[in-house]
Amino acid sequence: MAKKNTELTRGAGLLLPVSSLPSPYGIGAFGKAAFDFVDLLVKAKQKYWQVLPLGPTSYGDSPYQSFSAFAGNPYFIDIDSLISEGLLKKSEVEEHFWGNDENKVDYEAIYNSRFVILKKAFERSNHQTQKEYIQFCEENSYWVGDYSLYMAIKNHFDNKEWLLWEEDIRFRKPEAVKRFEKELKDDVDFWKFCQFKFYEQWFKLKDYANEKGIQIIGDIPLYVAMDSSDVWVHGDLFELDERKKPINIAGVPPDCFSPTGQRWGNPLYDWDKMEQDDFDWWRKRMQASAKLYDVVRIDHFIGIVRYFRIPAECETAERGNFKKGPGKKLTKVIMESIGDAKIIAEDLGLIIPSVRNLMNSTGFPGMKILQFAFNGDPNNEYLPHNYHSSNTVVYGGTHDNQTVVGRLKTIDKSEEEYTLKYLDIKRKKDIPDAMVKVAYASIAAVAICQVQDILKLDDSARMNLPSSLGGNWQWRMTQGQLTEECIQNLNRLATIYGR
Repeated sequence: MAKKNTELTRGAGLLLPVSSLPSPYGIGAFGKAAFDFVDLLVKAKQKYWQVLPLGPTSYGDSPYQSFSAFAGNPYFIDIDSLISEGLLKKSEVEEHFWGNDENKVDYEAIYNSRFVILKKAFERSNHQTQKEYIQFCEENSYWVGDYSLYMAIKNHFDNKEWLLWEEDIRFRKPEAVKRFEKELKDDVDFWKFCQFKFYEQWFKLKDYANEKGIQIIGDIPLYVAMDSSDVWVHGDLFELDERKKPINIAGVPPDCFSPTGQRWGNPLYDWDKMEQDDFDWWRKRMQASAKLYDVVRIDHFIGIVRYFRIPAECETAERGNFKKGPGKKLTKVIMESIGDAKIIAEDLGLIIPSVRNLMNSTGFPGMKILQFAFNGDPNNEYLPHNYHSSNTVVYGGTHDNQTVVGRLKTIDKSEEEYTLKYLDIKRKKDIPDAMVKVAYASIAAVAICQVQDILKLDDSARMNLPSSLGGNWQWRMTQGQLTEECIQNLNRLATIYGR
């Protein structure tokens, strides 16, 4: 087999979660604002739009803890499109409260309003007779029925996690599955309808972006949430005991950022079991991801080589041990499954030689974070002059970092002085622009900036503070906030540096 081309086209892009798009309905969606954002990217001579995971979110609102590795978030279905299809009336939508701060998502308001509105659209829809819907259900038969039944049962049990359901359905006894499928038929159909609309609208948006020369960089967590249809249906592929409870869970050990480590709580894969069917679940997951996105960023890629295993009963990550991951066996499956899509490996954290070896053998580009660069060490691997290959993606910061402006308020004098010298500027307030410039000027194939950093926003616009609950994933861009001046500056830099 010919060696797969894994390198990314030289270019630049913006990181903006779909949830952060402007919208009159409290959260960004696949509507006019999304198409307008694509047009802004074109005007700014960008080639990439990076989004966060698009899956349905659960308690805590994190896109990295989703009810499914395959399903899409119903919050992103554009309500105006449903109005124009005659499935909703504008007056019905305006009766609901969607939040009162256009800079922030009010997830409680969205949760209370969104599904009432979607149910109305579902009840008026004739989707079940449409050939597109029938085809969608056939093409996604691996997951859409299971996910929809899972959501219907979850609602039936007051949204409790599946480990707290009645025993027969928790263990998926065939007679219990049949009984709930029959009893909750309408609910199951509703969740299928939501997925049909999500995918229908997303692919219209993606096609529009691709036609305009914009590639979508998507993001998938390495692990799945315990409270997900994936673990409920495919429990044998995870480290669960005979009561279906996790034996060990995922996280990372203590470090300078977190003295007790990070206890993520995701169940760990039983890699030996997965290997027995040639990683079929992973194949299907990567095939689905490669349809959704042009480039797939795999979060916590280093866990494929070596992962941290925390006993489930431990309340912190202080007790745990490293285990060897599937390595090349899984990356081979990933490459076989994604067709023409490309991969970005999130290789941040404690890097051991075997991670570098695997990345070299796959050709997957890794990541460089400029916020980590200016500690005064000229050999720091995140400084642009130390990039040994163009096969990398440079970021000012990611969704887990402070904004650049927020970080500048916390750095000490020596880091500030080194940053000014390196960027060859005199004033601290010029650092955000100079960091964008140095990213664009680097040899890295792709330079990605968070929209918050282009707008020079402080930490009130930070997307996520790891290991904290509440107040995350909320920031939204307002209409017109990304000004003509911002767009022209990005255009100019992309032109100068051949992006």
